[in-house]
Amino acid sequence: QVQLVESGGGLVQAGGSLRLSCAASGRTLNTYAMGWFRQAPGKEREFVAAIRSSGVTTYYADSVKGRFTISRDNAKNTVYLQMNSLKPEDTAVYYCAAARSQVLPLTTVNYWGQGTQVTVSS
Repeated sequence: QVQLVESGGGLVQAGGSLRLSCAASGRTLNTYAMGWFRQAPGKEREFVAAIRSSGVTTYYADSVKGRFTISRDNAKNTVYLQMNSLKPEDTAVYYCAAARSQVLPLTTVNYWGQGTQVTVSS
């Protein structure tokens, strides 16, 4: 049974930064592409960022490009999302995702985390 556990969410002022972490347990996900999605109240879940298993290739939604950075540490079975220059519209529950397919953005997610709340105040 694979578990993805997110951490690092919280309340931050606009312009601030947060770093989300997603730790995988149950099996190694070194051969999986990993990513982040988010869901704001009343909206559908949307793709944010993804990274292939090698850690070399990344892909971002236009809304976060230049502000967010995804990375991974395969030795720790962990993926990160560094979020800078945060805006109120970034407020959402952020979900970690793992996919066997290396196609980016992640189109078929095999595992989801439970989510972590990010709130950006104006």
